[in-house]
Amino acid sequence: MEVRVFDDVDELGRFAAEHVIAAISAQPDAVIGLATGSSPLSLYAAWAELARERGLDQSAVRGFALDEYAGIDPEHPESYHSVITKTVVEPVGLEPSRVAVPSAEATEEAAAAYEEAITAAGGVDVQILGIGRNGHLGFNEPGSPLDSRTRRVSLTAETIADNARFFDSAADVPTEAITQGLGTIMDARKLVIVAVGEAKAAAVAAAIEGPVTPDVPASLAQHHENVVYAIDRAAASQLS
Repeated sequence: MEVRVFDDVDELGRFAAEHVIAAISAQPDAVIGLATGSSPLSLYAAWAELARERGLDQSAVRGFALDEYAGIDPEHPESYHSVITKTVVEPVGLEPSRVAVPSAEATEEAAAAYEEAITAAGGVDVQILGIGRNGHLGFNEPGSPLDSRTRRVSLTAETIADNARFFDSAADVPTEAITQGLGTIMDARKLVIVAVGEAKAAAVAAAIEGPVTPDVPASLAQHHENVVYAIDRAAASQLS
């Protein structure tokens, strides 16, 4: 595990983006796992900038989003279909048809199809991840099986409250989602985990220095052979 701490969020984003750029440079049809949330935004901004600076051909790059709210209209501005398009596909310059997001129908059939699509693509080369205040990865809340696969899940009150800032009120936040499982995430060849802000400090410390436990889903990354944390000084404040 590599843990890098930054005073500047732009530097953090550039460091994290270099791992994505390196994968695409080595393999033009690289498969990138895409996370939503505020922490990876500096990574996506740097990815877009670096790709333009270097004239990187990204026409064959494939992407798989981590999750989606269950039952949400894909055209809703806060659906992850919309968010991934706005924060990644358009600024980075990816081909929209090559970027997949789990179906908001969130059926068992949709979950199985998403797993099959990832397998058919050859697996994820670099999985970008944020980390929730409760240590979740994707929408794998505390208590999620460590070998879980893509499935429909219920969201905790804490996650709903955290995501309420994106909606008119907490009552408008969907209470269920479809998410890649922890087992699915761990299959990626590299994990790049980004955390920004003091609100993430306890989760970061538990994930990096605590025991591996379903109570802190992100702690499972300790067992991954190729994981990089890019965190700011505030998110690192509780590391020993």
